[in-house]
Amino acid sequence: MSLIKSQLIQNITEANPHLFVRDVERIVNTIFNEITDSLAEGKRVELRGFGAFSVQHRKQRIGRNPRTGESVNVEEKFIPRFKTGKDLRLKLNSKKNVPNDQQEKN
Repeated sequence: MSLIKSQLIQNITEANPHLFVRDVERIVNTIFNEITDSLAEGKRVELRGFGAFSVQHRKQRIGRNPRTGESVNVEEKFIPRFKTGKDLRLKLNSKKNVPNDQQEKN
């Protein structure tokens, strides 16, 4: 099951009934915009316990078209990276967070 932005906003609103949906939506959008803007400026974004976002630069190179074998020019690009924080890794790897069907396989 995945969590989309509208569900995140709904979950926060339900957990904080004193906040309006429009205010929660504005807060979530502001956070995402700040992260995006910082990465676009080449900065690193660290959320303690959750993880860190960074940007990796890939230089221009000569690649190969897998269908024809022809050489192609691959432009330089910037790739977003995410490294999980310690708290998130511990929570993901704890036995109580594994779904029941996966526990039976192990």
